[in-house]
Amino acid sequence: MVQRYIWFAGIVPVRGLSIVQILTLVGAILVVSQFSSAQDKLGLQSRPNVVFILTDDQGYGPMGCHGDVNVKTPALDRLYAESVRFTNFHVQPNCAPTRALLLTGKPSLTNGVWATIRGRSLLRRGESTIANMLQDSGYRTALFGKWHLGDNYPFRPQDRGFEEVLVHGGGGVGNIQDYWANNYFNDYYLHNGKWKQFKGYCTDVWFDEAIQFIEENQDDPFFVMISTNAPHLPLVAPQSYMESYRGQRELLAQPGTAEFYAMVANIDDNIGRLRAKLDTLDLKDNTILIFMSDNGSLLQFTTWNAGMAGGKGRMWDGGHRVPFFISWPDGFSGGRDIGVLTSGLDLRPTLEELCGLESSSRSAEEGKSLGPLIRGLTPSWIDRMICLDYQNQQQTPQKNNPHVVMQGNWRWLAENRAGPLTWEEGVDYTLPDPRGELHNLDVDPGQRHDVKAEHPERVREMQASYNRWWRTLNSRDPAAGHEIVIGSDHENPTALTTHDISGEVAWNHDQVLAGFRATGHWEIEVTQNGEYEFALRRYPAEAGDPILGTIPVPAKLRNFHYFDGRYQYATTHEQSVALPVASASLKIGTFESEKALPEKTAASTDYEVNANGEVVAVKFTANLRAGITKLEASFSDVSGNLLTTPYYIKVTRNPVY
Repeated sequence: MVQRYIWFAGIVPVRGLSIVQILTLVGAILVVSQFSSAQDKLGLQSRPNVVFILTDDQGYGPMGCHGDVNVKTPALDRLYAESVRFTNFHVQPNCAPTRALLLTGKPSLTNGVWATIRGRSLLRRGESTIANMLQDSGYRTALFGKWHLGDNYPFRPQDRGFEEVLVHGGGGVGNIQDYWANNYFNDYYLHNGKWKQFKGYCTDVWFDEAIQFIEENQDDPFFVMISTNAPHLPLVAPQSYMESYRGQRELLAQPGTAEFYAMVANIDDNIGRLRAKLDTLDLKDNTILIFMSDNGSLLQFTTWNAGMAGGKGRMWDGGHRVPFFISWPDGFSGGRDIGVLTSGLDLRPTLEELCGLESSSRSAEEGKSLGPLIRGLTPSWIDRMICLDYQNQQQTPQKNNPHVVMQGNWRWLAENRAGPLTWEEGVDYTLPDPRGELHNLDVDPGQRHDVKAEHPERVREMQASYNRWWRTLNSRDPAAGHEIVIGSDHENPTALTTHDISGEVAWNHDQVLAGFRATGHWEIEVTQNGEYEFALRRYPAEAGDPILGTIPVPAKLRNFHYFDGRYQYATTHEQSVALPVASASLKIGTFESEKALPEKTAASTDYEVNANGEVVAVKFTANLRAGITKLEASFSDVSGNLLTTPYYIKVTRNPVY
């Protein structure tokens, strides 16, 4: 028995151990025994369930257990108390890249997701996810909430291992791919690929449906990912939660802060409901429950940032250090911190080990299982360097964009963008040396002091690590595997939006109403030869609104606050902006055509019209050959000047008779 535990702890049994070695060994046995006994029970029916909760833009600080006095999070506080907490855990500094990193266990430049728009939020074809891995091993898999790794085949969650899917469109409720005029309440969401209306607040819906899925599949091992869009912009919370902040003038004076905290409090209540249901179903002990956020806080200046500099989109620790709580009562004891440098890359290999699956081969740049750390062991990779970068919506990744190299509590930081970093001490400064800074977080957790002059050899090593990382990961064509497929039997018709064009994107409903000028093309793969119809629209099909003239701003969007001056059209106007479109054009492959846009006409193969004869879509029919190509389209004025790329295009492969 002892020899078995020696093996499990990764120690080779040797005759003649000293007393000190024996005592050390006994300690290791005590740490791993609970984990090991759980592993003994693994079989398809006894494999642990996995519930993975990922919040959006919450960051590290805003919860009671991390010291924030402005929000009450009793459920998270209890989970904190019962979990193994990785306190030096890092992800990408923005959302879609983190999601791809977590699900694949591969860096952004490998999995293809280094931005949130421009076709670079699409999880590269051929990349396997945690859901694929667990589904192939007999797990029931489900996703509720936010996906943001592609809305078209083959990028949708149902194409990447999730059998049950309930999501909003795009990267958030109100994004251009989302159902028109969704506003968090009583919205339409995509349920297994079809729009369906749900009653209630979005976060409540995600947890309601997740709980129902768990109840229906409690006899099978399951993987449930609850990926909340809260507390991302727009900042909107149920009034019952806002009441808690009435009278707190300091919070209410900072636009969006009270809403942000109310959204976090609502998430907390839902986590409490979920855990109570797991307990009632007698599933809690054999369920791995993971909680984390996808990047640093959206509101690092007006919420508690745990003493860190930076927030979402920045390379200081406040931009990418996030909470990571993991609990599995049957598997290991909780209530302890692990301060070893770890990463979102490590989630997939960790679940692979904890769920008793066969280990996959990985490159040096990919993740490591956290199992040894949980068992109290010291893995060989404990001093590894981890590189992160921020490509800031680049179409093609660029070397020396903002990046950080981390080793233990050392940070080599190359971040030469201006902007304030923290609010707690009223500090407002920019990086003084654009060539980079070295920080030692053991003595300088706020990253105020550059110590590169005192540690030149460490700087050289960390810079060399970044250069190796870049050379290794950037050897692939950055566009490869991002093409949206049209004409597939898996998805026909295909709905395209300007979220995924190569250039200047319009990504939300507010921009559509404001008549924002989007420009660019789609990267397309035509799957089979045939006749294709393209319907170019200003508004989505479910809205049914005409291209010309103005429409009333939907009532649901009039209080849908981004608290961002760039996206406040709907909250400050009654009517949309009229676009003087005189013609529409389409170019794909060798096909190119332009059509005039009449004010009114009859329905035909050229135009889709409403009951008043107003044109809601301009249609083109093209015979296409299979292959990879570009799709370009435009709405232009009477002088031929581009007004915008059409925000919506529906592509249909017509049947062959």
